Amino acid sequence: MEIIELVREGIRDIPDFPQKGIIFKDITTLLNDPELFIMTMSLFEKSVKGMDIDYIAGIESRGFIFGSILAYHLGCGFVPIRKPGKLPAKTFSESYALEYGTDSVEIHQDAFKEDARVLIIDDLLATGGTALAAAKLVEKCGARVTGIHFLIELLFLKGAEKLKSYPVESFIKF
Repeated sequence: MEIIELVREGIRDIPDFPQKGIIFKDITTLLNDPELFIMTMSLFEKSVKGMDIDYIAGIESRGFIFGSILAYHLGCGFVPIRKPGKLPAKTFSESYALEYGTDSVEIHQDAFKEDARVLIIDDLLATGGTALAAAKLVEKCGARVTGIHFLIELLFLKGAEKLKSYPVESFIKF
């Protein structure tokens, strides 16, 4: 069986979380299985072969897990994109729409060198709002988004359409 299929089978569905009618794609089952975790990271590593990347920007919180490991393997910097109020220095903030209201993410204003090449990492592409906000933050810092990579994409939510001005890659599609 191919790695993608093994990883896909390792993702647990949690019905009615965080609210009724939602089927949550739980990746903690990948993280606590050493073989599946290694396979998952190999998908990210293969996706960046040949890319020229200065930084990985990981979106809170699961993007921190995959992004920091990937940055370590690539020998590049890692920058967290966080929920409001979590970063200690001056930040840029970007809001995005949720199903019921809005939310925002932040980044340190001095996160990158000028014109740095940045790959954004997160676990799941749903509506694309968080990833688009993250890309705008990278650009506010004077850096360039070289791509946005996800472990999982929920195709029926059409998040990739919102990100069409960036190279997007996802490995497992539901």
